[in-house]
Amino acid sequence: MISTKNGRRRGFAVSAATALLILTACGADTSAESTGTAAPSSSPSASVSAAPTAAPTPSEEPTPSAAPSPELPAVLEASTPVSFTIPTIDAGSDLLHLGLRENGSLEVPPDGPGAPASWYDQSPTSGERGPSVLLGHVNATGGGPGVFADLRELQEGDEINMVREDGTTAVFAVDRGEQYQKDNFPTQEVYGNTDAAELRLVTCDGYNPETGEFDDNYVVYATLVP
Repeated sequence: MISTKNGRRRGFAVSAATALLILTACGADTSAESTGTAAPSSSPSASVSAAPTAAPTPSEEPTPSAAPSPELPAVLEASTPVSFTIPTIDAGSDLLHLGLRENGSLEVPPDGPGAPASWYDQSPTSGERGPSVLLGHVNATGGGPGVFADLRELQEGDEINMVREDGTTAVFAVDRGEQYQKDNFPTQEVYGNTDAAELRLVTCDGYNPETGEFDDNYVVYATLVP
């Protein structure tokens, strides 16, 4: 994970090896006509320090100073997310806090009926600068919808409410949703650093009735409402 000057998490450093770790632990629902969403993709490595700033190159001629960086979007202080709601699709749950397995792949929430979503605990807390990552299933073992069953119904501007441990609620607005093949998952785009406080909802998609597996992931991108 890359740290900012104040020590807060901004996002993830992505390596070629971790980019290949895409989770496939979605319960196959052969009795439903779901087109998929739920088992999240793997997370990148979370232990990379920020690269040092290169020393300036000596020069006999004065070098004009670089244009000042634009002001970064406002964000919230760190506070662990405890639950979420998405009013437009009547979705929500308390959140588990899960990390990485020994092999570097993401732990995923249980997939039984009523199973909650989880927050990946090596990502920024919801409202901090960077992409905060939630994982959830599209369906439940043995049939029935999962907590992220209806992510595809979300439209631009729909709100996602993240209740935090400090009692505040971080409100995010949906930007877009994207479907990705698991063997061609854009790790940097999903998990890479961002200037704003952002949210990623990751689930499975692309149910293949021949194999009983989900071939794709579906990712919802959202940004903190000022």
